[in-house]
Amino acid sequence: MTRKALGKGLDALIPSSKSTSEDKKATISLSVNLIGDNPYQPRKVSGKEVQELAASIKEHGILQPIVVRRHGAGYQLVAGSRRLKAAKLAGLKEVPVVIREADNKQMLALALIENIQRANLNPIESALAFKQLADEFGLTQDEVAHIVGKNRSTVANTLRLLMLPRKAKLYLEEGKITEGHARALLQIHSISLIEKICDRIVVEGLTVRAVERLAQQAAKVKMPERIKKTDGISVDAEELISQKLGVKTSVTRGAKGGKIVINFSSDAEFARLLEWFREK
Repeated sequence: MTRKALGKGLDALIPSSKSTSEDKKATISLSVNLIGDNPYQPRKVSGKEVQELAASIKEHGILQPIVVRRHGAGYQLVAGSRRLKAAKLAGLKEVPVVIREADNKQMLALALIENIQRANLNPIESALAFKQLADEFGLTQDEVAHIVGKNRSTVANTLRLLMLPRKAKLYLEEGKITEGHARALLQIHSISLIEKICDRIVVEGLTVRAVERLAQQAAKVKMPERIKKTDGISVDAEELISQKLGVKTSVTRGAKGGKIVINFSSDAEFARLLEWFREK
């Protein structure tokens, strides 16, 4: 019930491109000096994108109103951080706004969704945003996909990138490897091999197909019955699952599969885990 209510609440806060006459009447002009930042905005807006949007606003104006809530003697931004910054850069003294009632959780959710829908997010930023949205509001991958307007498979595949070892995630963030490279690397069990292949991608310009072939070759190599804890994928998987469930977990990966052990310290915690799985 909570998850569904949140989704409906978010829909009500975001002005649709097909605004109703009531929405249009609700739009007012507000001084930019009266609008404070959204304190829950998880990502800063780059100067380049603000400049590009400011140029568009100078020519066409603001096509979609900014969403604000009342806050103290003024207002606080709910959604539209890029538009507000660009409007200020373009020299606008006032901007069109719609005033909505929004609690702190909705403020965070809208800020996350606004960032996810931006075209210039790198895959790791998208994955972290999906994860935070799911964790903060107890959403399933299906629900996250519905709210952000993407396919469930896209959300699932993006979240899997968080299982990569740190070096691979850093290279992906910096654009040294592509998302295609990263997905191929997920098939490899050895963190040291993943790091070596990452370096080869940068130095030799390996294609995604070439990395897939290397991953297939690595899969043919017999693995020990239990991979050491230094394996980055296992370590990151344990951290991800532990954070999701709120209890300590351990991941054991072998040559042909593995197992996940979930630890609980009391009957109450066991009951909470069962309820969590029933909801999913």
